Amino acid sequence: MTEADTGSGADAEADAAHEGGAHGSGAHPAVARKRALRRALLAARARLVEDDVRRTAGALVRHALDLPELAGARTVAAYVSVGREPDTRALLDELRERGTRVLLPVLLPDDDLDWAAYEGAESLSPARRGLLEPTGRRLGPDAVAGADAVLLPGLAVDRRGMRLGRGGGSYDRVLARVEDSGSRPALVVLLHAGELLDEVPAEPHDRPVHAAVTPEGVHRFPAPRG
Repeated sequence: MTEADTGSGADAEADAAHEGGAHGSGAHPAVARKRALRRALLAARARLVEDDVRRTAGALVRHALDLPELAGARTVAAYVSVGREPDTRALLDELRERGTRVLLPVLLPDDDLDWAAYEGAESLSPARRGLLEPTGRRLGPDAVAGADAVLLPGLAVDRRGMRLGRGGGSYDRVLARVEDSGSRPALVVLLHAGELLDEVPAEPHDRPVHAAVTPEGVHRFPAPRG
C-alpha cells in the first residue's frame, strides 16, 4: 500500500502500527493537544511529494552518520519508514554496509515489539498495518536493550527533546524496557523540515531524546532524565 493510493492513509496507518494502535484515552490535559498536533503534522506530511522525501533522504543519512553515537555504534535499533515518513532505508543500508548490526521491529499481536536483524532490503516482508518487517530469527523484545543507539519514529520533537509519538504505546514500552535494563542508548529521531517545534505536549511517561536529525542538520538536546 502506498500513500498515493490512500492520501494520508499510509502515514496514518504507520502511526498506529509503529506505536501499536490506540493508546487509551487518558485524562491528562496533554492528550487532546497531542491529537490535534498529530492531525496537523500528518496533514502536512500528506502534502509532501515523493520526490521531496527522496531528495532529503541523502541529507538525512549524511547528518545522521555525523552523529558519533550512530557512527560508532555496534548495534542500532531502527525501523523501516513507510508512506511520507522521513526515509530510513538508505540509512539502514549504509549502517549495515559499515558493519553495524541493525535491529528492526516486528509488531506482536499485543502491539509490543519483537526484534530481528536487518539482512538487506530483500529480507523485508509486508506485514500488518502496512509495515515492512524483517523475516529473520526473532530475538525477543529485550533485544533492544543491547542497542547502542535507538532510532525512534516520531512526528515532531521540541526544543527540550520531547518527542511527539504516534499515539499508540509500542515505543513507550520499548523506552521503558530500555530504561529498566539500565542501558543508556542514544535516542535519535529523524524529522522533515518544519517538524522541530518550540513545544510538544508531554505526559508524565514521555521521555526526551538526545537528538533529532532534519535535512538541515543535527539538533541536540539536554541529556534525557534518568
